[in-house]
Amino acid sequence: MKPCAYLRPETVEEATAAHVAHPGAHYLGGGTNLVDLMKLGVTTPDTLVDISRLPLDGVTPLPDGALRIGATVRNSDLAAHPAVRGRWPLVSQALLAGASEQLRNTATTGGNLLQRTRCPYFQDLTQPCNKRLPGSGCAALERVHRDHAVLGHSRHCIATHPSDLSVALTAADATVALYGPDGGREIAVEALHRLPGGRPEQDTVIRPGELITAVTLPAHGAALPSVFRKVRDRASFAFALASVAAVLDVRDGRVRHVALAFGGLAHRPWRARRAEAALVGAEPTAAAVDRAVDAELAQARPLRDNAYKTRLARNLAREALTRLVAAR
Repeated sequence: MKPCAYLRPETVEEATAAHVAHPGAHYLGGGTNLVDLMKLGVTTPDTLVDISRLPLDGVTPLPDGALRIGATVRNSDLAAHPAVRGRWPLVSQALLAGASEQLRNTATTGGNLLQRTRCPYFQDLTQPCNKRLPGSGCAALERVHRDHAVLGHSRHCIATHPSDLSVALTAADATVALYGPDGGREIAVEALHRLPGGRPEQDTVIRPGELITAVTLPAHGAALPSVFRKVRDRASFAFALASVAAVLDVRDGRVRHVALAFGGLAHRPWRARRAEAALVGAEPTAAAVDRAVDAELAQARPLRDNAYKTRLARNLAREALTRLVAAR
């Protein structure tokens, strides 16, 4: 590993100032992804700004019924939190479907959202990768890409985003709080990650020096029927081939509210807005669900080796929504 400086600020303001003052700096939380990338030589920060001891590890109920989750809350603690398990079960399910128990005990909420793709060509310094080295090409396009994107990809990058938690938070309409040199701002988790376009090296819309300080689960989705489902090659410590997070509210035989997000299919969690629009106001029949999901996945552009993902996602979404209809 390349030698680097190590800083341990005591406040969020000190952390962001240190990051700005040291070009090439990286924030260090749990380190479960960053340290791996440093060992591989994929990421070579000049400075590590350790935020693990900042006062960002609380889970706080808000007066309006929302829940504010600090950026350094550990994944295992969040998954076990009574409010999350009882009111936003899809979030707990997504966390428990990720990594291993040991990693969940270390990984943080903010770090989970910001983990980088597990594309093998990104992690292999001998291979061209526009995400790692802009302008070098995308090895995955012509090589093995069974695990890669079918939605929103470009000729510059076909990698997928690995976070299960991001998918669940997207369906839950969660927001993320950021703090940086220009102060604080809040954006939807859905808007945090970018599609690759011609700049796949930019994973998110986070500005230089900005730090995730919290995630907020809004009250309007609390206690609604919800579920997270994931398909992977093995039962543990594997990333999604496809996943789905769904929230459904049916009143008087009609869909009043639905939120649907896919994982494993794109460079970011994919909010299925077309499917949602087709279902709101409709009777939640199997045929209506099929039409809605098919309308969403009509946008898919499968590659040579991964057309199965479209069918897999369709079946996952149908199963998830059908389960929620039956459970209401």
